[in-house]
Amino acid sequence: MADERDLAPNAVMDGLKSGDILLVDVREPAEFANERIHGALLHPLSTFEPKAIPTDGQRRVVFQCGSGKRSRKALDAFLAGTGADAAHLDGGIGAWKAAGLPCARIDPATGQVQDDGRY
Repeated sequence: MADERDLAPNAVMDGLKSGDILLVDVREPAEFANERIHGALLHPLSTFEPKAIPTDGQRRVVFQCGSGKRSRKALDAFLAGTGADAAHLDGGIGAWKAAGLPCARIDPATGQVQDDGRY
């Protein structure tokens, strides 16, 4: 069930472009190294500490993972631990890519970085 904390990929893209969103990737380091959204900070769910997330009061914290499950867990923990406003990318990086939005990734065949460009 979607709510105002479940953000669509284009809404996250708009927030990144305007500087209104701080994107936090909660996947593991190997996942982040292989594929990521430009500008995302890495804070893996396996070692997640809500109070370690930088909040400046000007940008809304938005969590992101592969499919939206871990980011929702991180969001719930963050809300419980800090009370600060936050949301998550509904559908994760999978939904982001399905929407045709840019990301950087490693080509497993060559080891080269493939970059769709920045937002």
